[in-house]
Amino acid sequence: MESYLFVLLVGITAGVVSGIIGTGSSIMLLPILVFTYGPKQAVPIMAIAAVMANLSRVLVWRREVDWKAFAAYSIPAVPAAALGAGTLWILPARLVDLGLGIFFITIIPVRHWLLAKDFKLRLWQLSAAGAGIGFLTGIVLSTGPLSVPVFMGYGLAKGAFLSTEAVSSLAIYISKVATFSELGALTFEVAVQGMIVGSSLMLGTLIAKRIVGRMSMVSFRYVLDFLLLLSGVSMLWTSFR
Repeated sequence: MESYLFVLLVGITAGVVSGIIGTGSSIMLLPILVFTYGPKQAVPIMAIAAVMANLSRVLVWRREVDWKAFAAYSIPAVPAAALGAGTLWILPARLVDLGLGIFFITIIPVRHWLLAKDFKLRLWQLSAAGAGIGFLTGIVLSTGPLSVPVFMGYGLAKGAFLSTEAVSSLAIYISKVATFSELGALTFEVAVQGMIVGSSLMLGTLIAKRIVGRMSMVSFRYVLDFLLLLSGVSMLWTSFR
């Protein structure tokens, strides 16, 4: 019982973090879920929880969604995520973790350089990024730190960024959950556990809305940089352990 309560507490905290900067819940929850439920159940549980977490962010920020950016990103990302989830069990995860860890850390100075140059992604570049990130999301548990700089590079920020990234991630994770179901990894027990974890993430998202409204853009970017660094170190640690 204590383990379940701890999972819920971490879930609420992760929901607040992801509700503020658009990602981070999977990074915080994965070690806890693996310890509590085992590695085989952790991935589909987190996928269900991610669907619920992103749904709550969509509902909270629904009036600020950039539907053109969502369509450009999600149309190629959804089938790519299904393809990635189907190949999850045969790809060397350590190599993927290593590559993502290096990317997350190096994207911090690159992102600041792009901001200084006022570089903006176009819709076709958003689509290309969606295909690549969608495939990676199918393979690994979360690539939120990848989609964050992509949507911000398109020019979205705060509510518009959080809502558009959330509805795009929602479409991707629904595709991933459907693929897990086809593979037989989505049992009734896993579904229930995923919904319990997802409920804690949704509660955290509601708390986060008030915090985001009070944040300056400078604070928002510093928090994002911290998360990217944390994600990179976490991925590198996973690849070498």
